[in-house]
Amino acid sequence: MSNGRQAWLTWFFYFIVFELVVYFGLQWLLSGMGISNQYQPENTVVPNWVKAVTFILLYLLCLLIVVMVVSNAVPNKHRGQLMHWVYMALLGMVLMLFYSLTKYKIS
Repeated sequence: MSNGRQAWLTWFFYFIVFELVVYFGLQWLLSGMGISNQYQPENTVVPNWVKAVTFILLYLLCLLIVVMVVSNAVPNKHRGQLMHWVYMALLGMVLMLFYSLTKYKIS
């Protein structure tokens, strides 16, 4: 296995670990927010949207912190590759948010 491919697989593993830790961490942290039964006649969507927006903001904060740490750890010639992982993380955030909305109903 070439060194470049092995490095990419290593960073991909770290990316998956980051996504899982942030998702389950935010799910645990925000578990008390929102309304678990959204299908009541007098229900309002506002508490669930507050939870969704809080999820987005906290995820972006975690991503910003990780990007700053990794950016300082890698050599200058490899910093340009970091944005590919940031874009994948933003796509992952959207997928996690929709998964939470549909499966757990942001409860």
